[in-house]
Amino acid sequence: MRTQVAIVGAGPAGMFLAHLLHLEGIDATVIERRDRAYVEGRVRAGVLEQGTVALMHRLGVADRLMREGLVHGGTNVALDGKLFRIDMAALTGGSTVTVYGQQEVMRDLFDAAEARGLSIVWDASDVALSGIDGDRPHVTWRRDGVTQQLDCDFVVGCDGYHGVSRAAIPCDVLRVFERVYPFGWLGVLADVPPAEHELIYANHERGFALASMRSPTRSRYYIQCALDEEVADWSDDRFWDELCLRLGPDAAAKVTRGPSFEKSIAPLRSFVAEPMRWGRLFLAGDAAHIVPPTGAKGMNLAVSDVTMLSQALTEHYRERSDAGIDHYSARALARVWKAERFSWWFTSVTHRFPTMDGFDRRIQMAELDYLRGSLAAQRALAENYVGLPLEAA
Repeated sequence: MRTQVAIVGAGPAGMFLAHLLHLEGIDATVIERRDRAYVEGRVRAGVLEQGTVALMHRLGVADRLMREGLVHGGTNVALDGKLFRIDMAALTGGSTVTVYGQQEVMRDLFDAAEARGLSIVWDASDVALSGIDGDRPHVTWRRDGVTQQLDCDFVVGCDGYHGVSRAAIPCDVLRVFERVYPFGWLGVLADVPPAEHELIYANHERGFALASMRSPTRSRYYIQCALDEEVADWSDDRFWDELCLRLGPDAAAKVTRGPSFEKSIAPLRSFVAEPMRWGRLFLAGDAAHIVPPTGAKGMNLAVSDVTMLSQALTEHYRERSDAGIDHYSARALARVWKAERFSWWFTSVTHRFPTMDGFDRRIQMAELDYLRGSLAAQRALAENYVGLPLEAA
């Protein structure tokens, strides 16, 4: 088999790239080690930057998003129960974010891929990359006991943090930067109406909490927890009690309690791998970088990566110029590090760290008090939250 671009991984990065290349008439095949139901069912992000929404419109996959997505022009921050709102739309010339679960995005991308005849190989085990340091790269995998090979011009690794693509870059070339946080997020999904029509990020002396949603009838809530805690130790009643305490009495009065149907603990880390291109291999999305979910950047960064990469590949095939692919890594990383900075900062001012003393706590409180009273500080948060333009990279 042969294609122009082999895409390893059918998550957001891989599928957005597949659609972008299809739009430009570039052949691509996606190789995924799981099946569609598994990829589509993963509970992940739910806040889309304006650029991500615009891309879904451009790709013709935004019909359900327009009907079901929840447009937010602002967000709320609480410090020990005292709430204030940041009007992101007013501070950014009208930019907004849209709440729409990653599972729904994947469903839209997969449905459109099926309708358009995009090539996706499911249940591919033992995926391996070869020849990426030369001019004849190829990808091999096993399916139904048979080894298959796909020859290509380029390979794009969109297979996540634990995938094989990043590991294909030699150790003496790859540089890794990482910050592992000493806490996790305990999250629940419940079919109850949200406490507020916009998100609430809460800093409480007992730790962080987030009130989010997936729809007008489905809520997503999180609380900061220790890494060694077990989901089984958190009954629904205990979770709701702790959430309401951290949100404060005003927001807690609007919380509707109900049985959770999904409950999990996710660790937090900041991670960047450089470079994002080696030979004929490109990295995109979680294969290259991870951000703590505080800044709602994970899937949005994947989208910006593949938008830049699709532009570079289109330039290569249409104009016979390699300028775009040669500059892809530097261009993508410039935006990645800005998102890493924002996510790190927002995490640092909203969470309780085990080593914090009274001085640290007062600094945190002063930072949020300054945010409450400064339009300049709010504008900086708003610009990053709604998504920096690609040109800013």
